[in-house]
Amino acid sequence: MADGSIGQPIRRREDYRFLTGQGTYTDDINRPGQLHAFILRSPHANARINNIDTKAAASAPGVVAVFTGADMAADGIGGLPCGWLINSKDGSPMKEPPHPVLADGHVRHVGDPVAVVIADSLVAARDAAEKIAVGYAVEPAVVDVAEALKPGAPQVWGDQAPGNICYDWHLGDLAAVDAAFAKAAKTVKLDLVNNRLVPNAMEPRAAIGEFDRATGEHTLYTTSQNPHVIRLLMGAFVLHLPEARLRVVAPDVGGGFGSKIYHYAEEAIVTWAAAKVRRPIKWTAERSESFMSDAHGRDHVTHVELALDANAKFLALKVSTLANMGAYLSTFATCIPTYLYGTLLAGTYTTPAIYVETKAVFTNTVPVDAYRGAGRPEATFLVERIVDLAADELGLDPAELRRRNFIPANGFPYQTPVALQYDSGDYQTTLQMASEAAGYPGFEARRREAAGRGKLRGIGIATYIEACGIAPSAVVGSLGARAGLFESAEVRVHPTGSVSVLTGSHSHGQGHETTFSQLVADGLGIPIEQVEIVHGDTAKIPYGMGTYGSRSLAVGGSAIIKAMDKVVAKGRKIAAHLLEASEADIEFKDGQFSVAGTDRSKSLGEIALTAYVPHNFPHDELEPGLDETAFYDPKNFTFPSGAHIAEVEIDPDTGHLTIVNFTASDDFGRIINPMIVAGQVHGGLAQGIGQALLEGCVYDKETGQLLTGSYNDYAMPRAEDLPNFALSTHVTLCTHNPLGVKGCGEAGAIGAPAAIANAIVDALKGLGVRHVEMPATPEKLWRLIQQHQPRAAE
Repeated sequence: MADGSIGQPIRRREDYRFLTGQGTYTDDINRPGQLHAFILRSPHANARINNIDTKAAASAPGVVAVFTGADMAADGIGGLPCGWLINSKDGSPMKEPPHPVLADGHVRHVGDPVAVVIADSLVAARDAAEKIAVGYAVEPAVVDVAEALKPGAPQVWGDQAPGNICYDWHLGDLAAVDAAFAKAAKTVKLDLVNNRLVPNAMEPRAAIGEFDRATGEHTLYTTSQNPHVIRLLMGAFVLHLPEARLRVVAPDVGGGFGSKIYHYAEEAIVTWAAAKVRRPIKWTAERSESFMSDAHGRDHVTHVELALDANAKFLALKVSTLANMGAYLSTFATCIPTYLYGTLLAGTYTTPAIYVETKAVFTNTVPVDAYRGAGRPEATFLVERIVDLAADELGLDPAELRRRNFIPANGFPYQTPVALQYDSGDYQTTLQMASEAAGYPGFEARRREAAGRGKLRGIGIATYIEACGIAPSAVVGSLGARAGLFESAEVRVHPTGSVSVLTGSHSHGQGHETTFSQLVADGLGIPIEQVEIVHGDTAKIPYGMGTYGSRSLAVGGSAIIKAMDKVVAKGRKIAAHLLEASEADIEFKDGQFSVAGTDRSKSLGEIALTAYVPHNFPHDELEPGLDETAFYDPKNFTFPSGAHIAEVEIDPDTGHLTIVNFTASDDFGRIINPMIVAGQVHGGLAQGIGQALLEGCVYDKETGQLLTGSYNDYAMPRAEDLPNFALSTHVTLCTHNPLGVKGCGEAGAIGAPAAIANAIVDALKGLGVRHVEMPATPEKLWRLIQQHQPRAAE
């Protein structure tokens, strides 16, 4: 076996440079003659711009230029595009108002970019921005998604989106659902909110625009998860540049979680402005700026109903959701509360009839788009909360109710009533593994012991399924996607046998340089040290779609496998020529091409040298070189799944909550590097717990001001908020990709919120509490306990 073979917990190759400060992030890059940009943003949630006076700013010390939306319009600059078209129930297309790069005479959320100052230093640019006089005519704003639908609510887009509705979408069989409810022995109802979140990657967004007068080439350095997509969107729709004149480089990226997928205004601003002033321009977000410029996540208000028969079997699920889009449509915003949400409402269960309707609503808030999990956490939260509530009302153990309704292990492939077909899974086993590791059967004794100390203890289960590696392109295209969702890879075997892999995937913390190297070391039988992974530069890599939706291995890794297959196939032909054997008799294993049944062989290095020094080469059959490219378009989504169990203890006097234990048993398909998988799960769990207990983006309902605009007001989880996690995995292979992998990056953020919420309700159910909204802060829990104390005394 090669050192980098699949399944080994090899330490991350990239960590040395990160831990020693040797990484190269966008803000680390400084170009000769570089200027700095500061963006003036709207202090109002909704206002007309009557005038902008930039004269004082333009004459301030160090200022090179000041630009507004009018300047961009004069150059014919387009708006930021939305990448997914959704149709309403009646077949009409969604309302798609323009998304200007700089305000076009109206601002629609606090933080909307109004003007950009270019100066010799950031300090000079910031000081000059204060001299810009903007004549705002402030208008009423609406930030709450339910309020936005009421008669008389302020209209974010007026006649372009009447009633603030972007689309009114549905999926499923309403007649079948209504018939199932009519014959149900039990129905359960719940209203719940999936709280708005602010993504907070360690590295804030940054962008550097550069223009080469000699070649006419524009270069953008940016903190992006998908540089080729940014090049396509910005070149084709905003700046109207051919791809050959636009290079996008995403170097080391310090976390993304979805928020760095999208094409942002700042990228277009610095790229365009650099050509105007003929000098490079850098912009780096301040953290407070990120709160009001990075796309937010979640923000759903939902009513859900579950119908059960006399044996507690699920008959039907009915869901109605209001999804906040914010003021504009971010790049992939529209697909999140539809095809990445409604299609997952079957969960792990055999519910025969499901109907979901989603109204997407414009408000005067920051645009909302994908955030770690992207639609799947929202679906899992409502399904697992209503299942727990049903168990409580029926007097059943929550684990038992789930087991009764699981899709059986022999039931795959399983066609859900909401479009998706699951290819593999074993939900009974992952729940059993989690139950045993969590000591679930013995919990009531621990509850009594805690009660003896005056504490309220609860345990909560959440089982989940997610859809990853979104594809195939033909299917998503039929659902409104305006892009393909394949991935690419080029495998270059150099003359001495070392290998460079150029991948369209992008790493922003996932450990691609290690995991992809393991794939190649295992597949080609070479030491992992001889493998180089290249990504993030559109001038180097083949066209690829980047990284999001836990697609790196399932799609990007599969493309690498396909490219390696081509390398081996060509190598086999060369080996047959060198060894004077039939190609059919050539075997390849552990880096050696051998004649079957003999000791005659040639190493990969020898084959590569022959390919590049083709003195003895089958010229009639082959071209020289050993460099192959492949594109992989999956046949289906992959479906990771699992069971998470949280155990919490609450102090009724203070509302302080402690997570006593957290257990996760997951099915990610084949695991390439278990250490990296564990790290990904840890990170996802931390974010899921953050949503459940601490994080919540809040706007003032009267003024539209962002009240949680800094870490003083927005609480992020810290080490002391998190327990040690007990992790385990159970493998069922994906049946349709060559690796059998499913994806692991988002699982923790999907399962954890519902598990925590269910544990909290379990701890408080003796007080009569049946639901707790996220984030379940100590104050919120304390108030709930105080409100229900009289009932407890009775």
